[in-house]
Amino acid sequence: MGHAPQIKSAEVETNKKYDYTPCFKYIKPIIERADLAIGNLELTLPGKPPYNGYPMFRSPDDLATALKDAGFDILVTANNHSNDSRGKGVVSTINTLRTKGFQQTGTFKNSADRSANYPLMVYKNNFKLALLNYTYGTNGVPTDAPTIVNLIDTALIKADLYEARARKPHYIIVVMHWGLEYQLQENEEQRRLAKFLIRNGADMVIGAHPHVVQPIRTERVAMPDGSTKEAMVVYSLGNFISNQQQPNTDGGILFQVDLLKQKGSPKITIGQHGAIPVWRYIHKPATGKSTFFALPVARLERNPNLVPDMAAAARTKMNKFVEGLRKRLNLSEIKS
Repeated sequence: MGHAPQIKSAEVETNKKYDYTPCFKYIKPIIERADLAIGNLELTLPGKPPYNGYPMFRSPDDLATALKDAGFDILVTANNHSNDSRGKGVVSTINTLRTKGFQQTGTFKNSADRSANYPLMVYKNNFKLALLNYTYGTNGVPTDAPTIVNLIDTALIKADLYEARARKPHYIIVVMHWGLEYQLQENEEQRRLAKFLIRNGADMVIGAHPHVVQPIRTERVAMPDGSTKEAMVVYSLGNFISNQQQPNTDGGILFQVDLLKQKGSPKITIGQHGAIPVWRYIHKPATGKSTFFALPVARLERNPNLVPDMAAAARTKMNKFVEGLRKRLNLSEIKS
């Protein structure tokens, strides 16, 4: 996310130059080692000032530059802030991301763009993946024609998943912007939608929007042919980086999963998988500007001196966040 204090902290030259690279310097080694790193971009890149945070998120393009430098490969853009810069902002965000080398999906410049690029097909290491992305809404801000924001509409999603299956990918991942903000448990609608997605072809479902981490579950679904299908559902990743101050919003998880395929077989199995807790640290020096960091907690636990001059109070907050997270989720963690 890109709240006003984050924009201010990255500002180098008013309304002209911004540097977000420090934000990701501690998490970069983890992100860039992934074959594919996928993130939810919950803001718009209008390409010009004014830049602002809540409630209408407009961030400078320099943020995308820093995300690319950090190692992200794909950004999904269907969320409740997709229309914060209206139709021009949807187009500008898409153009900026694609120009900087990202694959992007969830919002589209027009129907021709969607037809040509959706579902997003991702090719990596002899894997062929299909990636889909939807949001529950856009905060009441209408979508300006001809732009398109993928909304959670079961008839639409069913057709899209049919199309995805027809392309015969090895694996289908659906990223959903859903649920209720600040709720530590998923709700009945999320569970119902997750099972609907799995029944129609999703092999994994990743959720965002609540701004807090929700459970990771293996959901089982009865298929039309009488068989049972299992799929992993991460109901909400929480916050990666933001300025939110509500309880449990000061961090989130990266979800890391190894997909395994034997040569000559189309069948995919899940190998090592788990969560990497990430905490948002705001470094406030006695003089000068604050800096926002996304911190991989386990790396700090192994190396307490990783972040110089980290205030004791901040470390206490981080420990409290991750202790609560581990207790709630009984997390299987990946060494970061």
